Amino acid sequence: MLKCPSWVLYALVFASWTILLPAGISAGSVDQSVKHEIENSIGTALSYLAASQAEDGSWGHYPGVTGLVLTAFVRSPESIRGQYLDQIESGYRYLLRNLNEDGGIYPAFEPQLKAYNTSISILALVAAENPGFEQTIVDARRYLMSLQADEDDGVAPDSSTYGGIGYNKDERSDISNMQFAIEAIRASEEIAQFADAPSGVSMEGEEAEAQQSDKLFWEKAITFLEHCQNYKAYNNFTWSGDDGGFVYYPGNSKAGGTTSYGGMTYAGMKSFIHAGLAPDDDRVQAAFEWIRNHYTVEENPELGQQGLFYYYHVMAKALTLYGEDAVVDSEGDSHDWRVDLANKLLTIQGSDGSWVNENGRWWENNPDLVTAYCVMTLQEIIK
Repeated sequence: MLKCPSWVLYALVFASWTILLPAGISAGSVDQSVKHEIENSIGTALSYLAASQAEDGSWGHYPGVTGLVLTAFVRSPESIRGQYLDQIESGYRYLLRNLNEDGGIYPAFEPQLKAYNTSISILALVAAENPGFEQTIVDARRYLMSLQADEDDGVAPDSSTYGGIGYNKDERSDISNMQFAIEAIRASEEIAQFADAPSGVSMEGEEAEAQQSDKLFWEKAITFLEHCQNYKAYNNFTWSGDDGGFVYYPGNSKAGGTTSYGGMTYAGMKSFIHAGLAPDDDRVQAAFEWIRNHYTVEENPELGQQGLFYYYHVMAKALTLYGEDAVVDSEGDSHDWRVDLANKLLTIQGSDGSWVNENGRWWENNPDLVTAYCVMTLQEIIK
């Protein structure tokens, strides 16, 4: 059964929207002329997305796509997003209508994608920096963490699935769902720390319990990530290679066999850092070495055009977290990844402001989804 906040709460939440939105994006390492081009591109993209919004406030009648689009809107410079406050408000109203009694945010018509939808919805709610969303975020975060495969589900620590999250509680875990979940749980961490304690429990005791729960989650998450990396120093399953890259889930790659590929390797490296590993950790370094050896913005390495825009999205986020402005490839050539990505995306943007992949695998023939990926990628470049 769905539970929706009252329209009174909606009114309180949105009444002061303009002062609750985050500040505009600060200048990054790109020069001002490129930054100006990127902001123009984002403006055109948001104009397209505003026009494609459905009457119910959603994009595609789906929380996952809607959450990505909303994040793209609210993380944009104030001068741009200020034009779309009505669309943003309507989008969040739709998102909140997908709240469930268990705290998850997913559509009743497709409950098998609970983790995916909840993770992306949390990221959208956090991005709004709206106090009215905080309890919803805390409840959704708790629900998302409960989906982790561990001893409570009869999953032993030596299982390849241990510590992971899949589409749903009963689904096999995979890096794609895991990377969205990890990012959402890390992004909502500060909000969760200040959540009200239940009746009869001291704030100190509640905070200590929450911190211990988080610690255990991250430890288990790292174990699962290790099981998805082709790196024998930490992955003792017989299928593992040793090139440092990542597969989709233990023993299985969308590139065939157990071949490491681009999107999952960036997702895996990003997740390691979010989970608490330093960039100089050898597991992170092994992933970055694979990235150096396969650096490109022309394709998703080992998959070609499949999942290309997802690849751009996780590439930008992973390299931002890693903290390097340049990637030196296997030939010794240095690449300013921000400039490379910006030039690529600016070149292939459609005249209506959208992006779309001719290869439709993983929903990338959906221009709303792909345009949201691209806007968030550009935002990483200039933040």
